[in-house]
Amino acid sequence: MELSAEEFVEQLLTKEAEEQPCDNVKPEELVIELPKDFDENKFNQGRQFYMEHCFSLSSSMLIGLVAVFSIPSILKILMGTRRSNSVYTAYKRYLATLLHTVSWFEHELKPGSVSWKSLYSVRRWHLQAGMASKLKGTGVLSQRDIALTQFGFIGYSMLRPDNLGVRQLREGDWDAYNYFWRTIGHMIGLEDRYNICRPTFYETVEVCQVLQDRVFIPCLENVPEYFEHLSRVMLDGLWSVNPTVETDGFLYMCRHFTGVPGYIYTESDRIKLQLSLKKCLKGKSIDTGVDTKELMRPAAVQGLPDLPPRLLYYKDYETIETAPAYKALSLVAKFKLFLFHLYMYFYTSYIGRLYFNLNFKFSLFLMRYFPYIAFFRFGIKKSLVNLSQEGPSDDTVPKKNAEYYKKEPKIWYESILSWIL
Repeated sequence: MELSAEEFVEQLLTKEAEEQPCDNVKPEELVIELPKDFDENKFNQGRQFYMEHCFSLSSSMLIGLVAVFSIPSILKILMGTRRSNSVYTAYKRYLATLLHTVSWFEHELKPGSVSWKSLYSVRRWHLQAGMASKLKGTGVLSQRDIALTQFGFIGYSMLRPDNLGVRQLREGDWDAYNYFWRTIGHMIGLEDRYNICRPTFYETVEVCQVLQDRVFIPCLENVPEYFEHLSRVMLDGLWSVNPTVETDGFLYMCRHFTGVPGYIYTESDRIKLQLSLKKCLKGKSIDTGVDTKELMRPAAVQGLPDLPPRLLYYKDYETIETAPAYKALSLVAKFKLFLFHLYMYFYTSYIGRLYFNLNFKFSLFLMRYFPYIAFFRFGIKKSLVNLSQEGPSDDTVPKKNAEYYKKEPKIWYESILSWIL
């Protein structure tokens, strides 16, 4: 009997899933295998669907990566590896992550292929990270952690395709894309009972919606300590290969996509929020603040800080410009948000997809062979990524969240390039 979306998520959020390691073998004994019922044609259709939307689907994965940092257990393990605590190590780690992911779409999934070797390496590194974390006493890299990371790769593309300009171009595209990620989940060790890519696309959408409501909205509303550091050094590092990234605007967009209360961008968002606030007030004065906890479900994961309530006021949302979170953004951040939405609107057209996909593929070429901004920041040899090797580590001490809430001026060339690019 198939579980409902709520029942599946309930199973995923049990202590058993939280404590079950991602793998139970030694790294030298690791073997990866295709699912017994592997459908190569369906898998390849999923690959093609990505290639036809590579710009927007890759953008959604970057948004998802930021969201995954808000999961306390995952954040703790990432910090413990010391491979993404500085701008440079984050650059190496997450550029490698992007290039590994793209390779799964570019190459056939067969023993000995580029994608097969990549998946083997990724799974082995997960296994080693989990073992190291267990030895340090910071927990294990669990089946639940892998499943929640899987949401980062697929969640926003499936829940907000219109915001990303993604459209099914032939029958079965979404089911094929879902099948692709279900297969990838299997290849990296995710058990079927925890694989959030369910047998059909629509089942997966339902699961993603429940995970968004029960995990990602409350976690992004009340982020764990060091979330700001790891997300910002990651975005700063990837700025070296994509200078269109503006950190504050990107973090705002992540919360907006997730549905964190108060992070609005469209007029329909504003109207919907005011209606929700009015409903919560139950006849009280509109000058009364509404705790964001009344607008979302309780967090289904442990480890979030105990912070004072954040109050939303009806009058603050008479216009989008007066919304506190949006108002606090810089002009550059607002401009980048506008450009992103403009790009995605254009992306719904054939010409838009063609232009931005070609742009993305050219950017991939530069990322692999000539990351010129990274050359300037880190040096030529240190900027190149070897996918067969795990990224470097260092002893950078992460800053607490409060340090990033102090506004500091940007480096001069970042400010200039933020406007130009």
